[in-house]
Amino acid sequence: MSGSSSANVVRLILDEWFLGVGIATSAAFLSHGDSLADRLPAPSGLALTFIWLFAAAFGCCLSVVRHADHLALRLGEPYGTLILTLAVTTIEVVSISALVMHGADNPALVRDTILAVIMIVLNGMVGLSLLLGGWRHLEQQFNLLSANTYLGVIIPLSVFSLILPNYTMTTAGPTLSARQEVFVALVCLGLYAVFLAVQTVRHRAYFEAGDGDGDLDHEIPKGSQHHPLVHVALLVSYMVPLVFLAERFATPTGALLSNLHAPASLGGAVVALLVATPEALSAVRAAAANRLQRSMNILLGSVLSTIGLTIPVMICVSRFQGTTLVLGLPSETAILLVLTLAVSLVTFSSGRTNILQGAIHLVLFAAYVMLTLEG
Repeated sequence: MSGSSSANVVRLILDEWFLGVGIATSAAFLSHGDSLADRLPAPSGLALTFIWLFAAAFGCCLSVVRHADHLALRLGEPYGTLILTLAVTTIEVVSISALVMHGADNPALVRDTILAVIMIVLNGMVGLSLLLGGWRHLEQQFNLLSANTYLGVIIPLSVFSLILPNYTMTTAGPTLSARQEVFVALVCLGLYAVFLAVQTVRHRAYFEAGDGDGDLDHEIPKGSQHHPLVHVALLVSYMVPLVFLAERFATPTGALLSNLHAPASLGGAVVALLVATPEALSAVRAAAANRLQRSMNILLGSVLSTIGLTIPVMICVSRFQGTTLVLGLPSETAILLVLTLAVSLVTFSSGRTNILQGAIHLVLFAAYVMLTLEG
């Protein structure tokens, strides 16, 4: 027994080697952060610092998602996916807050990040999931009621948060007044709370896998034989350096974008890429394994939690700092957002998907990338 326990401990240490990388990187920037920051004006040093921090934070984020995924598969739907989405949303809120408080002066960063998450997830990752799943399995099925429930909340929250500020007359520009921000924050929190009640209590069956889904055993990842408390402890252990690295990541990100004269919206895209991609990759793997319901729970749940939780938190942060929060989208990206929501309604209107729907979403994602790079 002792030999088996020792072998398990050794294997656990080998599997979690990146935790040492995250801790070592955090220690390096904690002890020598000021001296490293002094070298930021040099282009090569700035780029190296950015890549180092991004790689360390991204690796920790992947590990957080991996352990949340273990818990998700142990607990089943919908609680497992809820843990996964809430863990990633926490990372996102921390990253955005750090960039807002310590990065470049960009009042539209929250807006750009939320839009980037929506575009990456609803277009890029949904498109990739449907394309890959359709290619391997021809046609896939999901619970239509779950998609309707998700989109029924995502659509009004997206409009309230990212389009309505362009049309309010109380303040100048694409912003909201203090009372309007309070209203939007309460709407986001209230609708998300009602959704959670529907998802976890009243209508759990909406979000559970149907008979047409693949075998769950094929999706259980390596290392899931550990006790759930082990995964909880490791998830928290990775979150600690990740929170610190997210704060340190703000300075080189702002400086690099400034030196490259890149569009300001790229800052939000970088944050979204950091926090949304690891979770979305889990959804793509689920779709490839013919578990489209789980894939849709992860993807649509990620978008919903991003809007429903990030907007209220960032409104509070902006009020605490006394800064202006620009939420209204420019006309070209507002049209793209409306188009994305409309296409999503069509995609998830029948309970069945194929490769054509995946290709359409990927085209919309390519359009977002083009508009972002052209500034």
